[in-house]
Amino acid sequence: MTPSPLHTPPVDTPPVDTAALTVLNLPMSDARVRPLLDELALEYDTRYGSLFGRGAAAEELNRYPAGEFAAPGGALLIVRENGESVAGGAFRRHGPQTAEFKRIWTHSAHRRRGLARFVLAELEALAGRRGYRKVYLTTGPRQPEAKHLYLSTGYEAQFDLSADPETIGPLAFTKDLPGANPAANPAALLGRRGPGTGGSG
Repeated sequence: MTPSPLHTPPVDTPPVDTAALTVLNLPMSDARVRPLLDELALEYDTRYGSLFGRGAAAEELNRYPAGEFAAPGGALLIVRENGESVAGGAFRRHGPQTAEFKRIWTHSAHRRRGLARFVLAELEALAGRRGYRKVYLTTGPRQPEAKHLYLSTGYEAQFDLSADPETIGPLAFTKDLPGANPAANPAALLGRRGPGTGGSG
């Protein structure tokens, strides 16, 4: 049984105004990254505590050294709105031309606004400029909104979509990136509004 989300935003949550957003490329130690890490830990423990045990979230968040998310092979992006960290995501090197997206997060009070799509577009554009040609990512079996987000933004499931997700474990997705394009417009992936995502990978 899938736990309910930590926070259900009101139905009339306003769509994101990309002009009002600031995207920062920050080190993991920056204080503006803290909301992402704190909420992901809470999200993971809430959803997966009964599956993997309490404390598994902290173990997952500390699995990779901070340096893996630093340039040139990695990055950690935080999206700020009105001085608040509202969304973010990161990538690390997964292979010579493959980036692994991690820590994709939308603040619990700002979901269903298109922020997760915006973060994906920002990460894809930056990864492309860094020379990556493919993205690999995983999400958990109890995050159907994240699964929907990836499927609706061109990611290909590397698992049987008809199977019970909890019999699979981490759900893997891949996507080929277009050629590097410095003028890429991250807002283009916003398209229609889809479900917000609490956290992934």
